[in-house]
Amino acid sequence: MIKIGILGAAGYTGGELIRLLINHPEAEIVFANSESNAGNKVYDVHEGLLGDTELTFTDEMPFDKVDVVFFCFGHGKSEQFLKEHEIPANVKIIDLAQDFRLKGNHDYVYGLPEINKAQIAQCQHLANPGCFATCIQLGLLPAAKHGLIQHDVAVNAITGSTGAGQKPAATTHFSWRSDNFSVYKLFTHQHLHEICETLNTLRPADAPEVVDTLNEGFEVADDKVTVDFIPYRGDFARGIFCTEVITLDKPVDKEEVAALYKEFYKDAAFTHYSDKAIDLKQVVNTNKALVHVDVFGRKIVVTSMIDNLLKGAVGQAVQNMNIMFGLDERSGLNLKPSAF
Repeated sequence: MIKIGILGAAGYTGGELIRLLINHPEAEIVFANSESNAGNKVYDVHEGLLGDTELTFTDEMPFDKVDVVFFCFGHGKSEQFLKEHEIPANVKIIDLAQDFRLKGNHDYVYGLPEINKAQIAQCQHLANPGCFATCIQLGLLPAAKHGLIQHDVAVNAITGSTGAGQKPAATTHFSWRSDNFSVYKLFTHQHLHEICETLNTLRPADAPEVVDTLNEGFEVADDKVTVDFIPYRGDFARGIFCTEVITLDKPVDKEEVAALYKEFYKDAAFTHYSDKAIDLKQVVNTNKALVHVDVFGRKIVVTSMIDNLLKGAVGQAVQNMNIMFGLDERSGLNLKPSAF
């Protein structure tokens, strides 16, 4: 059994992670840390777990008793935590924040199994991708690999309210969110960093560089391209639905593009190409990602979608844990969609 510790266990991602792990055949939760809820039953906070577990939140962190620790912190807190606390070298870390997603002076592997499975299997420390980043990348990876990203890519994606976290805010409470629709972080969402880095890793040498406009601004040279990402707040709880418009220099056949996507994902455990148009309820409450393409002359329209809390967060984190410990990556993740 894999012995597990969870930090930041009282939030949405912490609750979803506990839900997965108490039903995982090879997992044992040793501690679920939450200083503000120490002594309370997990089901007092995550009420959907009533009857499933008697686990109690703790303010202790017995790292010497676990094999892996999940960081379910807010962004920016993981790096600070590691400066203040020592985790034994033999304990693996899976960080769900954005602190170590970009390449730098650290040994964290970017946890997107569709492209990094071999590295994940060997790593000690893993940075789990962001929710928008996962959905958008899965829509663009095959195109990037085959040099189809020749011009700026227009991306529109809508996310459920759980993507904003559990802490109440002006744009998350029911009266504002219900029957409402809005744009936020227009062209400036932080997930653009990791999206651009990954696309540049995959692109052929003769394909244009994808510029990270958050770092370099919008005055882009003619031989470079951008990902123009517009995020939307949806009036539903969970899920991300994304469209990506790729413009080519000349027309292409849909069958040709679909074949590239099918080949790219043929061995993926949870990412599947659909010949039919897709809808969000197919993936909500699962670790699946579904992808579909349409072609209109020189325009490729990719549709991709995930559950933001599962494939976009803790489901992918458990998938990565399975790979890191040599298990079937589907273990504990055979989940039924929420509809029908």
